[in-house]
Amino acid sequence: MKINTIAVMGAGAVGGYLIWGYAKKYGENLWVIGKGERGDRLKRDGLVINDCHFSLNVKTPEMARGVDLLFVTTKYDGLKASLEDIAAIADEHTIVISLLNGVDSEEIIAGRIGEEHLLYSVIKIASERKDNRIRFNGEKTMGIIYGEKGADKHTERVNAVASTFEGTSLHYTVSENIQYDIWAKYILNISRNLPQAILSTGAGALTDSEYISLISRRLREEVIDVAAAKGIDVSDQREDPKLNPFEKRARYSTLQDLDNKRHTEIEMFSGAMVRMGKELGVPVPYNEYTYLLIKALEQKGDGMFDYT
Repeated sequence: MKINTIAVMGAGAVGGYLIWGYAKKYGENLWVIGKGERGDRLKRDGLVINDCHFSLNVKTPEMARGVDLLFVTTKYDGLKASLEDIAAIADEHTIVISLLNGVDSEEIIAGRIGEEHLLYSVIKIASERKDNRIRFNGEKTMGIIYGEKGADKHTERVNAVASTFEGTSLHYTVSENIQYDIWAKYILNISRNLPQAILSTGAGALTDSEYISLISRRLREEVIDVAAAKGIDVSDQREDPKLNPFEKRARYSTLQDLDNKRHTEIEMFSGAMVRMGKELGVPVPYNEYTYLLIKALEQKGDGMFDYT
C-alpha cells in the first residue's frame, strides 16, 4: 500500500501543521478541501504559517474523490455538516484520520462512511491562529499519535501512513493503545482548557490557585469516571502533569477562541461529557456547570449582553 495523495479538510491551526509539514514532500499531491466562498478565499490568500506564506492546492470534495489519505481537521461544531463532503471524498480505499479534539469524532464519521476507513488518532500541538496566520513551534510539537482501534499496531495501513511522515518535519507516534491516548488528551483538554477559559488568564492559574486546581481536579475525575463506564481505564491520569514556566503564560485553544470572539469547542468537551454522563448514568455536575458558563461567555462575545 502506497499513499500518493493527501487531503486536508479544515485549514485551521491543526490543518496548518499538516500543510507546513507535507507541502515540500507532496507538492501538488497535497490538497486542501474547500468550496464556495471559503474555497475561493483559501485559493486566493493561502495561509501564513510561522511567517512563511503557503499557496494552497484547493479542491472541492468532488474533485478530491478517491484521495489516498484524508485528514479531517475541521471544528467540532462543523463536523456533522461536513459528513456529506467526507462521503463525497472517500472511496473504498481512502484512509481517514480525524485530528479533532474530543473522543467521538471517529464514531461520528464512521457512522456515515464506515468504520473500515478510520484510523484513530490524537494530536498534541500548542498553536495559535488569527485569520489566515498560524504559529507553532514545530521542533517542540509532539505531533500526531495514531493507530488501529483495538488491533495490532503495525498493520499495512498504519505503516503506509508512517511512510508519509518520513522526510518531513512532522512528528508522529504509532500508539500501543490509541483509545487510552485519546481519552488521556481529552482529560487534559477538559481539566486545563476550560477552567482557564472561564478565568481568562494564563494557564499558571491552574497551579497557583488552590480553588482553580480543585475545579480542574473535579473535572478530570468526572472524565475518568465516564471513561471507566465505557470500559476504558485512564485512572492513572488522576494527577495533572506539572506546568513548565512557559506554559504558565499559555492561553489554550478555548480561551483563544473566546479572546477572538469565536465560538468554542465546548460541545466536544463538556457538552459531550454531559451527554455521555446521562447515557451512562454517571453524574458530571462540574462539567455541566462549566458547559453553561462557557456557552454564556460565547453569548457575551456575540454581544448579547454587553451593557458596559
